Amino acid sequence: MKQKLIALAATMVLALTSLNATAQDSLETATAADTTLTVASVEELVGEEELADLQEMAQSMNFHQQLKTKFVEGSAGFMSLVALALVLGLAVCIERIIYLTLSEVNAKRLLADVEKRVEADDVEGAKALCRETRGPVASICYQGLMHSDEPIDAIERSIVSYGTVQTANLERGCSWIKLFIAIAPSLGFLGTVIGMVMAFDQIQEAGDISPTIVAEGMKVALITTIFGIIVALILQVFYNFILSKIEHLTSQMEESAVTLLDILTKRQMRTL
Repeated sequence: MKQKLIALAATMVLALTSLNATAQDSLETATAADTTLTVASVEELVGEEELADLQEMAQSMNFHQQLKTKFVEGSAGFMSLVALALVLGLAVCIERIIYLTLSEVNAKRLLADVEKRVEADDVEGAKALCRETRGPVASICYQGLMHSDEPIDAIERSIVSYGTVQTANLERGCSWIKLFIAIAPSLGFLGTVIGMVMAFDQIQEAGDISPTIVAEGMKVALITTIFGIIVALILQVFYNFILSKIEHLTSQMEESAVTLLDILTKRQMRTL
């Protein structure tokens, strides 16, 4: 009799478990169906493209809100200094990029036009062409044409000296970018140290090591460090891009100087 009661109880438990699982599956299916219907209804109202734009906008707003929250949590004083380093560094980077982009010219075409005018014994026309052309390559060519009647050694010395000046103009402002790259993580590490000091002060005041007390100071420390490293990485990318453009312009100047010396050498040999 006892065994029959145990078997009956086990059967009832299995039946209740099966019924509960069936009900839960039905609830999940209904919830998924409701969600599908809701999404389908929204798509019918606004359209698929508009829905995708709204979702992207919501994600962007969510990211902006999170960034703002982390900025406030990381101590507004130090975070403002890190943000200032980012703004100033980006301003210098943008100015350098614009300057270097405007300095780029088609050096081969310019030298070809200069060579045609020099071969036609129109040195003044070649000078006028270089004056009207922007960039350090044209300035180098103009400097060499100004001394076209002097010996080749004197022309070469003049071009090398003026090329040094032009290279310095291209590199102007890069020291400030390197300064901001160094300052940003340094400010972050300074915030880290101050956050740790704040945590120990709070522990001393409370007289107990509580995770809640330690977490506040540690959060300030870690957030300032993260933002400082991110700012340094952003500025480093721009700095490397600027260096690549400076190297390109410098190589153009060197090639143009060699080509101009060959043109002037041929001209002097014809006039002998």
